[in-house]
Formats: sequence, C-alpha cells, structure tokens
Amino acid sequence: MKNPTIFSFSVTFFVAALMASCSSVQERENSGPVAGQNPYNDDYSEYTSLSNRDKWGNANVHDPSVIKDGDTYYVYSTDAIYRPRGVEFYDDTIQMGNIQMRSSKDLVNWKFEGWALDKIPEEAVKHVRDHNNGKGATNMWAPHVKKVGDEFRMYYSVSAFGTNSSYIGLATAPHPLGPWTNKGCVVKTTPNSKMNAIDPSVITDAKTGKMWMHYGSYFGGLYCVELEPETGFTKRNGDHGHLLASRANLKKHNLEAPEVIYYPGQDKYYLFVSYDALFTFYNVRVGRADKPEGPYYDYFGKDMRDTTNNYPVLTHSYMFGNHPGWSGNGHCGVLNDNGRYYMFHQGRLAPSNEMMLMHIREIFWLPDGWPVVSPQRYAGVKKKKVTDKDIPGQWEIIQLQDIGPMADLWQGQIPPGGWKYTRKAFNVADTIKFMANGTTNSQNSKSWRIKDNYLYINNYPHAVFYGWDWENKKPTILFSGISENGFSFWGKKIN
Repeated sequence: MKNPTIFSFSVTFFVAALMASCSSVQERENSGPVAGQNPYNDDYSEYTSLSNRDKWGNANVHDPSVIKDGDTYYVYSTDAIYRPRGVEFYDDTIQMGNIQMRSSKDLVNWKFEGWALDKIPEEAVKHVRDHNNGKGATNMWAPHVKKVGDEFRMYYSVSAFGTNSSYIGLATAPHPLGPWTNKGCVVKTTPNSKMNAIDPSVITDAKTGKMWMHYGSYFGGLYCVELEPETGFTKRNGDHGHLLASRANLKKHNLEAPEVIYYPGQDKYYLFVSYDALFTFYNVRVGRADKPEGPYYDYFGKDMRDTTNNYPVLTHSYMFGNHPGWSGNGHCGVLNDNGRYYMFHQGRLAPSNEMMLMHIREIFWLPDGWPVVSPQRYAGVKKKKVTDKDIPGQWEIIQLQDIGPMADLWQGQIPPGGWKYTRKAFNVADTIKFMANGTTNSQNSKSWRIKDNYLYINNYPHAVFYGWDWENKKPTILFSGISENGFSFWGKKIN
C-alpha cells in the first residue's frame, strides 16, 4: 500500500501546480506594475556591452519568435545588437553564439539565456558566399521555433543583405533552451530564384494535420511550401512552394516577415506581414484565409498575391505625448496563450532609431473577425470591464497612416544619413475630449457609445480595455479599432 502521507502530498502538489499554471496570467496581472514606475526603461544605452548581457531583458531583440512551454515563455531573435560608438562592446571573454534566446514567466520581465548555436552552419555559409562573390553569411536572421511532439524545431535564416543568396535551415532540441543540433537545409535560393529563402514561419493545419512553411521577402514576394510533419523538411525535395503575397515595385517597397496563426473564433488563418523600411516606417499588416496555404485576402477583399497594398495596418511609427516616439514597429511573432493573443515585434527608440526593444502588444478581435493590437505595450495590468462611465475625459488619439519615405530607398531601406528626426516621421497623437453625453469635441470623431464590450466611435467598433500608459507611467484605459481607410485608430485616456 502507498504511504498515505506521500500520496496526499503528491495529490496536493499536483493540484497546486495545476492551479498555478491555470492562474498564471491572472496572478501576474493582479500584481501588475507600480504607478510612477515602468517595468523597464526604454533607453538601455548604459548596459550595451557584452558583460551586461544579463541586463538586456527586452533590449536587443529583433525579429522575435515566441513559444510557450509549460508556464514559461521563450523568445528567439536575430543576431542584432546595439553597439554605440565609443563604447567597448567586447569587454568579456565569453564566446558569442548565434540566435539570441530569452525566457519569462510573466511576459514583462525577460531573462537573457544566451545563444542557441555556437556557430553558423558551414553548409549555409558556403551556399551564401558561393552565390555572392564570397561575401555575406556573417550572422543568422529571423528564427522561428515550433514544438512538434517532444521536439523543438528552430528554422533559421542565413543570407547577405540586399541579395537572395539565402538559406533556411533547421535545428532541433529536446528543450526550448537546447542543446540545439543542426539538421540541414530546408529551402535555399540563389540570384536566379524568384523568391528569397529568409523569414520562415511554420504552421500545422488544424483539420488535416498538414504542415506549411511561409517565407520570403521583397525578392519575389512571400511563398508557402508544404513540409513533412515527421521531419520538418519540405515534402518534395527542392520544392519552393507557391506565391502568397506580393507588392508593386518590390525592389523598392519592402514586403517580408510572414507569420501565420490559426484563430478558432473565426475558423480562419491570419497572415501577418511587414511593409517598408525596417529602421523607420516598418509596419504590420494582415490578411486571412480559410486554409493555411491560402489564398489570403485583406480587409477590403483584395487577394494578397496582387500588387496592391494590403490592409488593415496594425502598427506604424507613432508618438504619444511625453515620449520621443517609436519607429521600426514590425516583423512580428504571434502567440496564442490559452485564448489570449499577443504580438511580439521590434520597436526602435527615437531619436536615433538604433536601440531595438521588444514590444509585446495584446491582440483583440473586432466583431467582424479582424485583429487589432493595443496601442501600448503589455505590462500585466489587471483586466476589468470598461463601462460608459469610464470613457468621459481627455484622451490622446492616433490615426495611423502611411508616411512617405524621407530619402530615396536602397533595397527597400533608408540609406545611411537618410534618417532625420522630426515629428513628421511619426503618426503623432492629438488630444480630444469624450463628453458624458456620448459626443466628443472632435470634428472627425463625433459620437461614442459602449455596446457589447466594444467602444463604438462614429458607429465603428473598437476594442476597449485596461492597460498601462508607458509614457505617463500609470494604468489607464485604451482602445484600438480600424477606420474606414483600413488603418488602426488608437486611443489612450490621459486623465
């Protein structure tokens, strides 16, 4: 017979662990941040050297991919590190690796966990340099991590900037933090290819079990290729797949960074893509489809394979009051955390746009099934219902819109010296007042009402929720919706 004391302890421990796992989101939000103090600083210039890597946290994150295993979140990102002039970076004897790894229990506080791979796989380096005059393949880009059974799979990119001499490889591990073992090539491209083998994202069909990888960039657009679920490699050797998304004048107007998720609330697949120059006007847009392999259609019913710009626009360069502004808000990873969805992306801190900070924004779903993201980063603020009594007062609002390039683009990017800090480079907040009688003092936003947990402004629904005001260091009420032109409309109550 089992020892009753041990048996009782085991059952109690199991139940406690289960309850802790189920209530982790609620607990982190019950604690929340402290008014007057942000969870972390936006400017991390004081600890950029290698010896300060334990303080990086959200800093130095570019092209994040995210998974959750157990009660822990893991983020993997490109080999991109801010190294200010005049500061000694290599002030430690540790050997840097490739693909940064981080972990968190609460989506707010992140621990730098080192690098996934000791070196760039030789086969990838050889392929890139053989097709690019011996140059390139000096770092690894845009990882995507997915758990399949008991195995963790990391898809990674090796390339040379401005070329499509590129390579997507696969590494596997028994644990989110490794050890990672390189398995070889999934897809590779050359200057003769229509597409570019970078920026992988993998998803499994919820109904058929088929596995698909989405990848690509402004070299030919975004593609989708079927994978063999048992191995993680392409089902047909040498297959590059089919076109999913394109854009006019791709060599000048950037399109990249596909991320696909399944949303059971609509029984649809959502393709998130990034547009424009990554240091400045980088922005995220989204389309949806009935199947992961497409075709995908945008907010206005346009096929994303056509050469028209697609909508809605979920992020863009922006500036609320009391802050210099954020640019480069793109290349996202998306996480379904037990029915709550989050977007992870890089943001570049003005005025220099050189520091890269990971932004995590909660995703909300409008009545028509289109996603919007919070205008503020996630900070663990306790959720509670917003009523019509909470709305009256002063608000800052931002109507996102496209901003024209500040300089002639090269390979879809603003060349060195082309960036100049000016308010004209941002979607800047205006201040309006919401009245208790359901009107506002704005000529554009004339009426408002709360209905079915949405804030309707001029009869357009907006997700409305509690969040954190990072600019003013306090909790507040936020809203996010889509205007008739397909751009997000953001709001933040400030009094």
